[in-house]
Amino acid sequence: MKALLVLFCSLLILGNTAFAKDALVPEQEPVPYYKDYKRGWFWYEQEKAPEKPKEEPEQKHRVPYLKDYTVDRLWYMHPDDFQALLTDFQKKAVWRPTPENVEEYYYVQDIARRKALAFTNVAEYVMQKDPELSLSKDYPTVVPGQNALVRSREGEVKERIMQAKGDYGLLYFFSPTCEYCEEQEQIMRFFEARYGWEIKRIDFTREQRLADRFGITIVPTILLVYRNSADAIPISAGVISMAEMEDKIYRGIRLLAGEITPQEYSIYDFQKGGAFDVTAPALRRKEGGAR
Repeated sequence: MKALLVLFCSLLILGNTAFAKDALVPEQEPVPYYKDYKRGWFWYEQEKAPEKPKEEPEQKHRVPYLKDYTVDRLWYMHPDDFQALLTDFQKKAVWRPTPENVEEYYYVQDIARRKALAFTNVAEYVMQKDPELSLSKDYPTVVPGQNALVRSREGEVKERIMQAKGDYGLLYFFSPTCEYCEEQEQIMRFFEARYGWEIKRIDFTREQRLADRFGITIVPTILLVYRNSADAIPISAGVISMAEMEDKIYRGIRLLAGEITPQEYSIYDFQKGGAFDVTAPALRRKEGGAR
C-alpha cells in the first residue's frame, strides 16, 4: 500500500512538471506530416491543398442583330455610332461566318456605301452652285488647264530668277573625287548660261573652315546667298535637277527678301488670293444658306 502511494505521487509530480513546461513554450505552427519523423505516416494526416484562384468571368462582346435596327435608324445614325456598329457586324461575320451573319454585314455595308454616294452627289452640286469653294479654278484637272498652270508657274519662276541676278548668288561645295559632283557641275553650267548668275565653287577638301561655317558635311551642296543679308538657304544636298533647282531658288529668293513667310513657302504670285493662299480671308458663308 505504501509503494502504491509513492508511485501515485511521483506520476502526479511528473504530470504537473510537463504541464508547466508546455505552458512556458509558445505555440508553434504545426509541422507538415511528411517532415515530422516522429509522427510519420501513421497519423493518417493530409496537408491542406492551396486554394485555387477564382477565375474571372469571361468577357462578353457586343453582338449586334439586324432585327434590332430599322432602315431609318441605320440611315440617320451618327457616323461614329454607325462606324462602330458596322465594325461589330463585320466582327460577328468573321467570328461566326454563317450565311446569315455575312449577309447582315453586307447589308449594313450597302447602307454605308449609299450614304457615301449621297454625300458625294451633294458635294458635286455644292461645287457647281458655289464655284468659289472648288479647287478647279486654282488646280485644274483637265489637260489644257494643267498646261496653262505649268506655263504660268515656269514663267513666273524664270522671270523672278532673272530679275534677282545682281542681288543673289550661289555657293557650290564640291569635291574633285565626287562622281555626283561631276553630274551636278553640268547642271550648274547650264544654270549659269541661262541666267548669268555668279556661282562660287568651293573645294570641300580644301576649304574645310568655310564648310564648317555653313555646316556642310556632304557634297555636292548648293547654298543661296543674298547680298543684303548674312543668311543663306540650302538649295540642295546631293544632286538636284535643273527644274527643282530653279523652283527652290525662286522660293529662297522670295523668302530672303521678306516677300513671303515660311507658311507661304509653296505659293506663287499668281495664286495670291486663291484657294492655296493661307493668308487669304476665309470665304464668308452666304446669307440664307442651309445649316
